Formats: sequence, structure tokens, C-alpha cells
Amino acid sequence: MASLPSQSCCYQGFRHSGAPKGTLSMVKDIEVYTSYPPDKSTEYGVLILTDIVGHRFSNAQIIADQFAENGYFVMMPDLFLGDAVPLNKPGEFDMGKWRSGAYHPQGKNHLPETVDPIVEVCLSEMRSKYQCKKIGAVGYCFGGKYVVRHLIPGKMDVGYTAHPSHIDESELKGIKGPLAIAAAAKDNIFPAEKRHVSEEILQEVGFPYQINLYSGVSHGFGVRGDMNAGEVRYAMRSAFVQAVEWFNEYMKEK
Repeated sequence: MASLPSQSCCYQGFRHSGAPKGTLSMVKDIEVYTSYPPDKSTEYGVLILTDIVGHRFSNAQIIADQFAENGYFVMMPDLFLGDAVPLNKPGEFDMGKWRSGAYHPQGKNHLPETVDPIVEVCLSEMRSKYQCKKIGAVGYCFGGKYVVRHLIPGKMDVGYTAHPSHIDESELKGIKGPLAIAAAAKDNIFPAEKRHVSEEILQEVGFPYQINLYSGVSHGFGVRGDMNAGEVRYAMRSAFVQAVEWFNEYMKEK
């Protein structure tokens, strides 16, 4: 694997201050959060694929709004069909059982066979209804796998992922577009050896890539980091700017 499976660090962290500005609606049977740029243009879109805390987490919604403020129409779907994991969920929780659908009321799993169609519905909606000319994708933790899986012509044009999880080497080898990665120095899921493997693969595939390593932070910092800690606050803001600049470079016409 280019990154390891999800662990408890994937739903632990801090809730940030601020009020989301976007709206919730339905695309077929999938709830999505959308946010528009100041000029309401949908020419350039960003699809955000969240960590397992999900699209209703206010931190994720605020991040979506920030991408919108930087000139992108943003869509962020419920990847888990109502089965996202609450922030800092107390008590026992088996990640393997969750992935297999053991906690979902209808037993729906959280594997590619279920998640891929959600991603494809959203990409189709962005291309057809919203007429997005280019689509960039952001994947946090769990979502990073699906950025990599769909980074191909006609789907996603540009990809970015922060502290990705559960990416197979074969998936990373299959990308067909530019990919940027924001990595945490302290990350059991995307440790140094996996970063190095990923770098070697990205060199081989030949598309533009970037891997930024942020010191003093742990897995999840891009969404759930402690904003009261200066080093974490800097890394989170810098990783966001990394994504915006990556999209500006590879999506927007000069």
C-alpha cells in the first residue's frame, strides 16, 4: 500500500470556530454541501471528499467555504450515507466493522463498491448541471483514496490530498493528472516509508506532483488540528494554501 488503513486518529481532533455559509441539498439520493465563490461562477469546481467525520462536520464545511472564497464552486458529498463517525466518538469502535457496514442501518459498507458511485454521481452533476469546465478534487484521510482512484481525464483534472489513508500502490500508479500531497511528520497511516514509496511512484507515472511535509503535526491536522497550537495552526493554513495554489496552477487558464 502507498498508505495504510484508517485508525482511531481518523476521527479524533478539535472543532474549530466559525459558521458555515454553504447549503445542504440532494443530488439523487446523496446529500451534498455546496458553496459558491463571490461571483457565483461554476466554471472551476472543487469536489471535497472528506475524512470519516463526514460532510456535516462544521470544520469541513468551513474549509469548503474557504475554497469557494478563493474562486471555486465547491461540492462536498456524504460519502457514508448517513454513517459518518462522530468527532471524538466515545467508547469502543471497530474500524473494520464500520468499513464493512456493520454499523449502518441498511448494512451499507464504506468500500469502493459503495463510495465510487457516490463520487461519480457528484462529478457528473458538476459537469452537467453546473457546467464545470475543470474539476479539482480534495481528499482528506479517507477521501484521499477516492481522489487517487478518480484522477483520470473526464472525471477529475487535478488532485490534492492531505494525510491520505488506505491507498493501494496500484491506485496511485493509475493516476492521469497532477497530484499534490500534504503530509504530517507524525502519521502512523502515512509514515515516512509510505511517503517515499509514493514519491517513487509519482516520479514513475510522470505527471506533476508535490509532497509537502509539515513538522510538528499529526494525522488529521488539515481538518481537525488544534488551532490553539501555533505549529498546528500554521501547518493547517499552509496546507490549505498549498491546495489553492496547486489548483490555480493546474486548473485555471493563464
